[in-house]
Amino acid sequence: MSSEPLRVLFLCTANTARSQMAEAILRHMSRGTIDVQSAGSAPGPEIHPMARSALAKLGIDLGTQHPKSWDRVIGEPFDYVITVCDKAAESCPVFPGSSERVHWSFDDPAQASGTVQERQRVFDQVATQMTNRIRIWMALPRVGGRARS
Repeated sequence: MSSEPLRVLFLCTANTARSQMAEAILRHMSRGTIDVQSAGSAPGPEIHPMARSALAKLGIDLGTQHPKSWDRVIGEPFDYVITVCDKAAESCPVFPGSSERVHWSFDDPAQASGTVQERQRVFDQVATQMTNRIRIWMALPRVGGRARS
């Protein structure tokens, strides 16, 4: 078993909502034992405020996270590269080493319409779905065992 921390990269297109939320959720749930980052193919200017609000309701702070281009991490080795939107999965670059590519399709909450409350509810739902997916993923022996080592 490696003594290096498990390294995970979440990818989406704008890196303003889904991948940022996944990064913060995994960092929180692993209590910092997993080296987790996020990036996007076409990063937006800032994290969506409703993403920050959705995670705040779960007791998770996005802190100083900010959108980043995946160009900044292309040469880095990751154990897992997880795409959280279909568009990113289609154009995901190849990463060095033996990273396992995983795809989790989540609706883009930034595309939700309706009142402010209705749109926030979509962000909240995606955050809950991600939390559940990450909890299940972390329970896998090949993931959880490395995260605890």
